[in-house]
Amino acid sequence: MPKPMVAVVDVGKDEIGVGPWPGEWPEDPRLDPDLLRDGDRRNVVDRYRYWHQDAVVADLDLHRHDFHVAIENWQHDFNIGSIVRTANAFLAREVHVIGRRRWNRRGAMVTDRYQHVRHHEDLEGFAAWAREHGLEVVGIDNLPGAVPLESTRLPRACVLLFGQEGPGLSAPAHAAAGTVCSIAQFGSTRSINAGAAAAVAMHTWVRQHVVGHPH
Repeated sequence: MPKPMVAVVDVGKDEIGVGPWPGEWPEDPRLDPDLLRDGDRRNVVDRYRYWHQDAVVADLDLHRHDFHVAIENWQHDFNIGSIVRTANAFLAREVHVIGRRRWNRRGAMVTDRYQHVRHHEDLEGFAAWAREHGLEVVGIDNLPGAVPLESTRLPRACVLLFGQEGPGLSAPAHAAAGTVCSIAQFGSTRSINAGAAAAVAMHTWVRQHVVGHPH
């Protein structure tokens, strides 16, 4: 099935996306009639302009990478939304929220509509799920005994596990991780933002397994 062409529509310089489809509508079941009629202002790449949300998710599912991301949510961490957004950008298989089910979606910028998010009540349930699916848990935190992320080969099938902003990985999370990696820092602060750490770790996995390494 051919991919639909994106119509070139004159929009204001401060507007994102594309306007209504000009002329006769293309015949493609992936396209959303409402978007064709009204324009597509969503935060999606041009490849997915005018596509139904379900069609976008289905296409992403064909290409998702083999790493997962997990974050503890005991204190209603505001970083989860930004981590979900980054996981979408790097095409993570799933994001796992451990602890509280509710999380602040503002930072996700609606990317949670396209990214699979799974909830686990506690660390024990999460660790059992990871073992069942053959995924090595890799903690990311600057803890004693951690190995440098920059010189560590991450497993292809793994879960990158992050703790709360501030306290970092909890003791049970540390115990659940087969490996803990630290991110090199050179300033006065003890740690970087959890969302930033997640972005660094995900990008490291992508550099090791995807960029320059065709499937």
